[in-house]
Amino acid sequence: MAKRSTGLRLQPSGGSRAQALPAGKKQLLAIERLAGDGRGIAFHEGRTWFVHGALAGEHVEARVLGSHGKVVEARAERVLQPSPLRRPAPCAHAGTCGGCSVQHLPHAEQLAFKQRQLADQLRRVAGVTPQHWAAPLASPEFGYRRRARVAVRWDPKQQRLEVGFRAASSQAIVAVSQCPVLVQPLQPVLLQLPGVLAQLAKPKAIGHVELFHGTATAVLVRHTAPLPASDLACLARWCQGLPAQLWLQGEGAPQPYEPGASLGFTLQPWGLTLNYRPGDFVQVNEQVNAAMVAQALSWLNVQPGERVLDLFCGLGNFALPLARQAGEVVAVEGVEAMVARAGQNAVANGLGNVRVYRADLAEPLHGEAWAQGGFDAVLLDPPREGAFETVQGLSSTGAARVVYVSCNPATLARDTVQLLEQGYRLTCAGVLDMFPQTSHVEAMALFEKSTGTRAM
Repeated sequence: MAKRSTGLRLQPSGGSRAQALPAGKKQLLAIERLAGDGRGIAFHEGRTWFVHGALAGEHVEARVLGSHGKVVEARAERVLQPSPLRRPAPCAHAGTCGGCSVQHLPHAEQLAFKQRQLADQLRRVAGVTPQHWAAPLASPEFGYRRRARVAVRWDPKQQRLEVGFRAASSQAIVAVSQCPVLVQPLQPVLLQLPGVLAQLAKPKAIGHVELFHGTATAVLVRHTAPLPASDLACLARWCQGLPAQLWLQGEGAPQPYEPGASLGFTLQPWGLTLNYRPGDFVQVNEQVNAAMVAQALSWLNVQPGERVLDLFCGLGNFALPLARQAGEVVAVEGVEAMVARAGQNAVANGLGNVRVYRADLAEPLHGEAWAQGGFDAVLLDPPREGAFETVQGLSSTGAARVVYVSCNPATLARDTVQLLEQGYRLTCAGVLDMFPQTSHVEAMALFEKSTGTRAM
C-alpha cells in the first residue's frame, strides 16, 4: 500500500541529529498554515515549527517551549503582522491556560476550520466527499461546559496549594478566578474553590477536583489519603451553602457524601432523565448533545417496529431516545458499570424495549448472541480510537442505515474506508461543535445501502 503524504515538510531522518533549541529562545517566524490542532506551522532553517496562538499568514515572535530533532514547539509571544481573522482573546487566561486553544479565532471561523479538518480527512484517507454537507451543530460559544476538572497540587517550596487549570504544553497550574466556557452555575464553585481548599488541615491529600452540573450541581474531591473529619465537615458545609452535592473518591469509585444523592441530565425533547455518577462519560455541551441526538434520529429515520443496534451506548444517550421510535433497541457497551447504568436508566424511564449487553467492541460483531436476528439501522459512538474492528462486519447486521458519531475525524475517515468496501455510501456528514474555543472536532456521518437519494 502506498504511503500517504501528510502534507507537512518535515525533514527526513538520517544524517546528523539537529541540536535541540533551548527553551525560552525567541524566533521571528512567518506562519504558513494551521495544523489540525489549530497551531500555526512555520518553517525556519530546516526546522518545522508548531506555534500555539498563531494564525496562517501572520508574522510572529515565538518562544521555544521544546524541540525534538527538527520539530519545534513554540508559543506566539508577539504578533507583529496579524491575520485579518484575528480577534482579541475573550478570556484573560488565554495563552497560558491550556483549555481553549483557538479563542483568537472568531467562532464562525472556528466552525469553518473544523469543517475543513473533517472534509480533508475524508478526502485524503477515504477518497470520498459526502453527497450532502450538514450545517454545523453549534451552541453559544461561551457558557456551555457543564463538566470540568480542576488541577490541585501542593507546592512544597511555597508551602501552598496550587488550584486551577493546566497550562498549555506544561504541567504548571494556572490559577483562574473564572472560566468563560463553564455554565453559569459552576462559576461560583470555581471562584470559591481555592479558598475552601486552603482552609483544609490536610491539603496535600487533595489530588484533583471535578465539577458537574445537570439535574444537580456536584463537586467531586479526589483524595490520595484519608481526609480528617474536620476537612470533610468543611467541604460538606461549603457544598451545602452553594448548594451542591459533595462526592469523594479515594481508592475506589466515587461515592456521595450524603447517601442516596442522585446526579443526572435531561434530554428534554424526549422527556428523559439519565442518571450518572462522577467518572461516567457525559457529553459536556448540553445544547449540542440534544441537537446531536435529534440529528441522529432524523438521519436514521427509524420506523415503528424496526430493530436498532446502538454500539458504545454509554449511559443510553442515544439508545433511550431511539427507543421512543423503534420496536426494539439493542444497546452494547464495553464498560460493565455503564452497562448497568444504561439498563437502570431504561427502566427508570419506563422503556421496556431496550436490551443492554456488555461486549468487547474491539472485536468483530459476528458470533455475538445479541447480534443475531439482524437490524434495520445501526448507530455507533466510539471513543477517539474509532471502531475499526467493529465496522469490518457491520454489513452482516443487514442494516441499511448507519450513523457514525465521531470524536476523531482521522479514525472516522479510516473506518469510512471499511464501510465503503461493504457497499455503503456516505450520504451526509457534518461537524458537531461540542467544544467551542478549542480545535477539537466532532462529527456525524450517515451511511446508506438503499438505492436512490434521501432528502436531508
